[in-house]
Amino acid sequence: MSERFLIIDDSATQRHLLSSFLQDLGHTVDVCESTTGALEKIIQNRYAAILLDIVLPDQDGYKFLRELRSHNQLADQYVILCSTKSTKLEIDYGLKRAKANDYLTKPVSRESLSAVLQKLPQQVK
Repeated sequence: MSERFLIIDDSATQRHLLSSFLQDLGHTVDVCESTTGALEKIIQNRYAAILLDIVLPDQDGYKFLRELRSHNQLADQYVILCSTKSTKLEIDYGLKRAKANDYLTKPVSRESLSAVLQKLPQQVK
């Protein structure tokens, strides 16, 4: 089943890599290089998941995620944080304090992305 995903990452390489992985699986992908305009896209579209970089030029991913969670209609949006930060402390912070649904460590592999997709409520494969 084809789903729609949003990638928010300032790295063109990461956007391309993640988009390619998802498109190879038959999914539709929208991209943003910063959080500017991302909230409007999320309001206009229903995404199976958002892949959100933590370090962005306009605001960090944690702050954007808190903003997203504060919107009643968007509070349940599935969000996967993506970062080079890979210590247990950093991952736990992203999952518990920032309230992300999942966490991917960069560089993201096709296998790690597939494993995270298996956990989605919509059963995206």
